Amino acid sequence: MHTLICFGDSNTYGYDPRSPLGGRFAPDLRWTGRLTGWAVHEAGQNGRTIPCRPGELAEPSRLAAALEPGGRLLVMLGSNDLLLGRSAPETAARMASFLRTLPAAVPLLVAPPPLRRGTWVREPDLPGASRQLSRLYEDLAEELAIPFADAGAWGVETLFDGVHFSEAGHRSFAADLQAALDRL
Repeated sequence: MHTLICFGDSNTYGYDPRSPLGGRFAPDLRWTGRLTGWAVHEAGQNGRTIPCRPGELAEPSRLAAALEPGGRLLVMLGSNDLLLGRSAPETAARMASFLRTLPAAVPLLVAPPPLRRGTWVREPDLPGASRQLSRLYEDLAEELAIPFADAGAWGVETLFDGVHFSEAGHRSFAADLQAALDRL
């Protein structure tokens, strides 16, 4: 069984915005706990943006270097970059720079599900920017010749904030991601 390191933000962490102080969904409810056929290592962090500075690049570089042949570093980031005011092209350029720091055989790029209007997503252009990001990531994955999965096409349900997966969202995300992993 190969290792799948899931490097992402609060949706990879399994953050439940209904809980106080950064609570998480239970391991068997999070999408990372529903994948089969892989030794899954969670590396999600609330608020994480795409790493660009040397200190930020240390952890993913260490994780990628530790992978055995056939292992993958799943990268699903970009939503926080958009929420912080970066455009979709700026976010995609940051992702390109980040992915170029990793060994070419390692990354699996996953475009996050689109943001939806909610308590955290009040700017009307953010949902469209997140859909544009999916297309830019697909082009980037093709350019870098790495696997790509578009979670924007999966209809992942989010909670009231427009960002974080609901329990049903974790379940459907895991099912669609499992199908994408099975095709690798």
